[in-house]
Amino acid sequence: MARSSTRPTSRDVAQAAGVSQAAVSLVLGDKWRGRVSEATAERVRDAARELGYRPNLAARNLRLGRTRTVLLVVPALTTEFFAGVYTGAARVAAAHGFGVVLYPSPEGIGPARDPFASAQAALDGVIASSMAADALTAIRGDQLPLVMLDSDPEGSLGAATVNLDITDGVRQVIDHLLDLGHRHVLHLAADVPSWTFEVRARELAARLAAVPGTQLRTARAPISIEGALTATETALTTPGPRPTAVVCDDDKLAAGAYKALRRLGLRIPDDISVTGLDDLALATAIDPELTTVRLDAELFGERGMQALLAVLEGREPQGGDIPVQLVIRGSTAPPRAA
Repeated sequence: MARSSTRPTSRDVAQAAGVSQAAVSLVLGDKWRGRVSEATAERVRDAARELGYRPNLAARNLRLGRTRTVLLVVPALTTEFFAGVYTGAARVAAAHGFGVVLYPSPEGIGPARDPFASAQAALDGVIASSMAADALTAIRGDQLPLVMLDSDPEGSLGAATVNLDITDGVRQVIDHLLDLGHRHVLHLAADVPSWTFEVRARELAARLAAVPGTQLRTARAPISIEGALTATETALTTPGPRPTAVVCDDDKLAAGAYKALRRLGLRIPDDISVTGLDDLALATAIDPELTTVRLDAELFGERGMQALLAVLEGREPQGGDIPVQLVIRGSTAPPRAA
């Protein structure tokens, strides 16, 4: 069969295979079983392959009323964590014939401009981090099928929420420090108005309050190494007993704490222990390597996309938080004897 210089159509495939266009649609849409013979189906596939025919997905999606496109709204991509979330979401999306458009909120957190003339016309659904929830207002994403990541299940805008078990992650960190003998803790908290960081602060305070003789101080910092350095230095030069451990809301804050501690002449972990939360590549790039909580970003993205597919299909999404794991490295040790 000679190939035409113009793009082949389903009519060309039908003529080449000696069948109707309806039969071509059934075979290439994988709905032929019980309606056409296997020999006919094979003939249609051979003709399509020989002609180089590809179905017009855009036209098909218009008929279905779907664009098969999902928006993933995240804070600015300042760490590889959200890149991992995208990788996981895109993997599941591709397996179901969807594409994922990544939309990092330009300012990281807060309102963002609408990247589409009309999100509702351009998208089938949205997956959004609670850290970038304000961006949903600009894109009117809350008017679409929506899955929220790291979001309060009781007060979520979304039809479904997918969460990492951050509460258990904080519990693992504190139990580790308590087992080592630490009783005086500095919480280097992310200065970000987000549910996920509220959970960290709440669980940390509750866990320590349950143990007699413990003390907790809190210093807030933007999620940056310089911000963490300044906040840690200020907290540790304030009069009063010095904490024996610094619990950081994420690994980047921990890296800033490392710099501050070195400036103050303190050795990690001999003089003071430090923990993070994320297990980014940064955690093993600093010395000593950081004790932190491993969050599976790709699985997080996969579960977010699976939940959105369930919402689109009218199914109940999979429940349960995603487990996290404490990774003990060289930044924690028993406190020095007084």
